[in-house]
Amino acid sequence: MKKLLLLFFLLGFASFLKAQETYPVNGSADFRTGQFAFINATIVVNADQTILNGVLLIKNNKIENVGSGLAIPKGYVVVDLKGKFIYPSLIDAFSSYGLPEAPRQSFSFRSAPVFTSTKEGAYNWNEAIRPEMHANTIFNIDAKKAEDLKKSGFGTVNTIIKDGIARGTSVAVTLATESPNLVILKGQTAANYSFNKGNAKTNYPASLMGAIALIRQTYLDAQWYKSQNKEYNISLDEFNQQQSLPQIFEVGNWEDILRANKIANEFDKKYIFKSGGDEYQRIADIKATGAKYIIPLNFPKAFDVEDPADAKSVTYAQMKNWELAPTNPAVMEKAGVDFAITAADLESAKDFWTNIRIAIDNGLSVKQALKSLTEAPAKMLGIDGMVGTLSKGKEANFLITSDSLFKKGNIIFENWVQGQRNIVAQMDVKDLRGDYNLVIAGIGAMTMKVGGTVGAYDLNIERTGTDSVKVKGTLGRNGDLINAFFNLKKNPTGDIRLSGYLDKTNPITFKGDAITADGVSGKWTATLTTPFKDKEKKDDAKTTPKLGTVVYPFVAFGNKEVPKQETVLFKNATVWTNEKEGILTNTDVLIENGKIKSIGKNLSAGNAKVIDATGKHLTPGIIDEHSHIAASRGINEGTQAVTSEVRIGDVIDAEDIDIYRQLAGGVTTSHILHGSANPIGGQTQLIKLRWGQTPEEMKFAGWEGFIKFALGENVKQSNAGDFNSIRFPQTRMGVEQVYVDAFTRAKEYKAAWASYNSAKNKSGLTAPRKDLELDALVEILNDTRHITCHSYVQSEINMLMHVADTMGFKINTFTHILEGYKVADKMAARGIAGSTFSDWWAYKMEVWDAIPYNGKLMHDAGVLVAFNSDDAEMARRLNQEAGKAVKYGKVSEEEAFKFVTLNPAKMLHIDNKVGSLKAGKDADVVLWSDNPLSVYAKAEKTFVDGVNYWDLDKDAQKQSDLKKEEGRLIQKMIDSKNGGSRTQRPTFTRPSLDTCDTIEEDYQTKANSSN
Repeated sequence: MKKLLLLFFLLGFASFLKAQETYPVNGSADFRTGQFAFINATIVVNADQTILNGVLLIKNNKIENVGSGLAIPKGYVVVDLKGKFIYPSLIDAFSSYGLPEAPRQSFSFRSAPVFTSTKEGAYNWNEAIRPEMHANTIFNIDAKKAEDLKKSGFGTVNTIIKDGIARGTSVAVTLATESPNLVILKGQTAANYSFNKGNAKTNYPASLMGAIALIRQTYLDAQWYKSQNKEYNISLDEFNQQQSLPQIFEVGNWEDILRANKIANEFDKKYIFKSGGDEYQRIADIKATGAKYIIPLNFPKAFDVEDPADAKSVTYAQMKNWELAPTNPAVMEKAGVDFAITAADLESAKDFWTNIRIAIDNGLSVKQALKSLTEAPAKMLGIDGMVGTLSKGKEANFLITSDSLFKKGNIIFENWVQGQRNIVAQMDVKDLRGDYNLVIAGIGAMTMKVGGTVGAYDLNIERTGTDSVKVKGTLGRNGDLINAFFNLKKNPTGDIRLSGYLDKTNPITFKGDAITADGVSGKWTATLTTPFKDKEKKDDAKTTPKLGTVVYPFVAFGNKEVPKQETVLFKNATVWTNEKEGILTNTDVLIENGKIKSIGKNLSAGNAKVIDATGKHLTPGIIDEHSHIAASRGINEGTQAVTSEVRIGDVIDAEDIDIYRQLAGGVTTSHILHGSANPIGGQTQLIKLRWGQTPEEMKFAGWEGFIKFALGENVKQSNAGDFNSIRFPQTRMGVEQVYVDAFTRAKEYKAAWASYNSAKNKSGLTAPRKDLELDALVEILNDTRHITCHSYVQSEINMLMHVADTMGFKINTFTHILEGYKVADKMAARGIAGSTFSDWWAYKMEVWDAIPYNGKLMHDAGVLVAFNSDDAEMARRLNQEAGKAVKYGKVSEEEAFKFVTLNPAKMLHIDNKVGSLKAGKDADVVLWSDNPLSVYAKAEKTFVDGVNYWDLDKDAQKQSDLKKEEGRLIQKMIDSKNGGSRTQRPTFTRPSLDTCDTIEEDYQTKANSSN
């Protein structure tokens, strides 16, 4: 006993053996080295190396040696760990341990906008760009949080300031509780980024596309800053210094990974992505990034869907993600992606081991689990020379466990961090489980069964005889002290409370005092009769749970496989060519390799799939010139008057259900516009509705760029409220001035670059600062980017045409243009197109003079006219909108249908590829059940590039399959709840249907939203 006490006395000094070399000593110095030899353990050096009956030597808080059969030097405290395991302590690469919580930023419509930083000093103009923040300067030890993390097995964390877009540097620290000077392993481990502006007071960015533009401009500014002498900028200086560090980018979902990776490729960077855990949904694209990942284990809880009404509030995507999210680590491993695992985002620290074992049950190997919690994060952070494995010279960070680390029932006994001993659970504690003979004075004898697990015991009391009874109770233990409670329901004394101590005799005996409900006390004893014996476990050969499959896209009506191109022959259709041939009857159309191969009668099929189109109509796909579908987290960047640097193409959402719905309406191409919150908005993006493809794969290849301008009430903020009267312009006169000023600056910028580029000797010259905002305007001046302008009132339309004439740029299209009939002659003279509504009016003062004959009158005046949607629902019925041109204006059916096909193709400069049926053009075709202008017509099949993305018959089967799959998932959730799993309440979220004036007040809150 004396030797044991001495051992623990010496171990207790482990936490006092380190000294700060640079600090003065107050009193007598104590420099004991802390020498320990852990013997006879199974030592897991790393994921690939295990030593049986090994020896681990610790000296001066470092690993002195590890191996088998090592000689133990004199003076070492020897700890025999026979039957136990030693593992490296775990590492979390994405933590906020030891940092103060960032204050929550409140947003209010009553707050005046903030245009530039409120932070005093020579910092960046935008508060979301804050690379000058360093976690090592504000880090402090948090003993309570450190204790919680150590109980979970962690010994080292990378702590990050999780606030802002450019977040500064993170710091690697151990969870020892000495001075910060001693626990910091590496002062700057990585530069950190996100798309979340955090607590920045500056209004910009107010959208995801704004955040992306700000990051892109910051990279360019930092490059320019290196060679200029015009200004000093702390933020840009720090930004440049951090480029040699690892770069960690926090994202919310797989689409954000691809968005950030595009930036990385643009600036020759390699990000480590801290992800949202849904990589399994697009694993091929994730692997293709070549990036490393830090993945969370915050698997969603099952929804409580026992009430059918509640079940309706849970989307198919949410149900699928609940089922499949636990497979994410295994899918990443199988794909060969390099990843670390983080405990970040967990609701409770207790969920960590539960969820890591769930991941293992779903296919993650134990080897990879260990690697992802030790070696992988250490290498990512550049601290693998100090921690991550049990190698000579590294920090003495290790765990002592009862069994294999990831085995259910394993106990972490101790977690040594930098040579500090941290007791998580008592080692060599007797297992109290088994059957006992319990005798309580005055009550009699009974059987006491102790079950459960060590540390979480179950208690069952049974008495036989005339007053037989079986009841459950509770049993608690604190060292050798015991307390129990149960109620003998058939005994008048009722509650029984036991307190006592463990007599470690053989057999095990409890002794102590018993107290009944009426206060009578007496003695009790419990003697072990049958020790607990583990049942033979069969879970070593676990079967992977039966799961559904990933669908593309990961929402309702997704496909198990992305559809492929087909060779198809349509026979005997009424073909609307939109060419000089007009409408052809009983005609065949052959599509092959994504193109229209031939049009004619009696075409041979060959190996083509033959579709009998007798009595049906075959047309080009509908083109929506003005749409706001399929954009993530903000359609407006309305914080500034000019935001030509932002790009809708950066935020295409390939999983918007409106894509599928509009395919059902015959739409094949959509022009996704920025909103109308500012005079010069963002760059637009033309997409093909390739359902199931990634955002980049949806983009219309070879398309000339467009940009959104706007006039009227929105840009002068008529409805923005009294507190938003600061941003210029506030009047229609001011709108004109914005255009004049912007293009004056653009011309000067263009001239500056021309002068620089033409200089024969650039020695001593500094290149102009590359400004993405002005780059886009120069493209307009060069006629390589084209304007589509939101417009209503005749006076403003005239104004912009005059500004364009004066400043030397062209207007491609006026959209909305509900007073177009008043200025049609001027538009026609300038070759300006008009994309309008068929019969919208009276929804605000600017449309007071709108008439349903607008399209007809502009068409007759020689204006190229299209009908657009500006509305996700209307886009499903653009064929009927075209029919209104026949109703109101007596436009011929053929010409009316061109309003939604060939004419918008011409406006968008893509009529060489789409908009009509002609050999060589893209096979974007729609098979209708009736005349496409009829309200009775249904799009039976919609092909994009020869791929059948919409099929009426297949949709019926999809709906049937969808109901079955939802039923299966709902039942699985109910079973999960009944099995004791935690659940969450469903919350109905109304889908956002963006229009021109949709303002996303807080885009960042939707970063992790489900479809």
